[in-house]
Amino acid sequence: MVSPRAGLSAVAIVGPTAVGKSDVADRLAARLSSEVLSCDAMQIYRGMDIGTAKMMPEECSAPLLLIDIVDPGVAYSAALYQSDARAHVERLLGEQRLPVFCGGTGLYLKAALDEMDFPSGELEDERRVGYQELAERIGEEALHALLAERDPESAAVIHPHNVRRVIRALEMHDDGVSYAQQKSKFSVPRERYHALWFGLTRSREVLYERINLRVDLMFEQGLVDEVRGLMDQGLGDALTSMQAIGYKEIIDAFNGVISMDEAPDANSSRCVRVAMPNVSFRGLSAMTVSCGLIWTSLRSMRSLRTSCIVLRLPNGPFPPCSHGTRARACHISWC
Repeated sequence: MVSPRAGLSAVAIVGPTAVGKSDVADRLAARLSSEVLSCDAMQIYRGMDIGTAKMMPEECSAPLLLIDIVDPGVAYSAALYQSDARAHVERLLGEQRLPVFCGGTGLYLKAALDEMDFPSGELEDERRVGYQELAERIGEEALHALLAERDPESAAVIHPHNVRRVIRALEMHDDGVSYAQQKSKFSVPRERYHALWFGLTRSREVLYERINLRVDLMFEQGLVDEVRGLMDQGLGDALTSMQAIGYKEIIDAFNGVISMDEAPDANSSRCVRVAMPNVSFRGLSAMTVSCGLIWTSLRSMRSLRTSCIVLRLPNGPFPPCSHGTRARACHISWC
């Protein structure tokens, strides 16, 4: 069995949207008598449950931490996540238990596991709000084009759909700092915690199907009512500024930008755009070499270091993770 005594300090389950990370991480943590540390930048927000595919307590076999930390619209950052996550890592290691990270948001995960020092200005300020509003007005592609005009080197290493990172690069440029140059300092990470990474992937066709199934399930479970409730609390602008997938599309429907009938397709399309760069493992070559990240099929996933974990899932697609008994269709065997 994997344990801190085996020279590991954590396990990380990573991969694109709807690939099945939550179920794998939950089962692994339960098997290790440990806890799951979510590293999803949207699941930290209270009340954003259905649209973020957040596992509910009754669905978890192991405790799920680092969710429901703050209210939507409250400033939170990778620097704050780093502090919160490391506190849990130290506690679990002190109890001789191996933390299991699941996500999600790559910057959050690297912030927790690697030696990363964050500059001042990580918290949201008026400038960030301004860029978020600009992104809403002109769209993702135009915002990325603005970055390319000001800092072409940084634009070249950021995907146009990664609005949060584009905004961060614009902020850094305003401060006279190059995102690309800072990123290069982390191209070969210095580990703070030695972690075993499992990267999950599926074929594009299967992932498309799982994303569509997930979106359908979200609407069946009441995503529209969830968004309406958040808007009634005055949080509509915060959800829009965060570019939260699923929420923004429903808000657009409430505001008459699109029809409510169009919202599911818009949601699915945006999920696919975000997921696809991860399927091709864009920009992960350095991480693969330096961190021991293992990208493999969900049908047969094993540790190349100790051969202590073997996961076998069915060949065909099955409903998306995180909700209800249908998500428990996989079979996991351990050696």
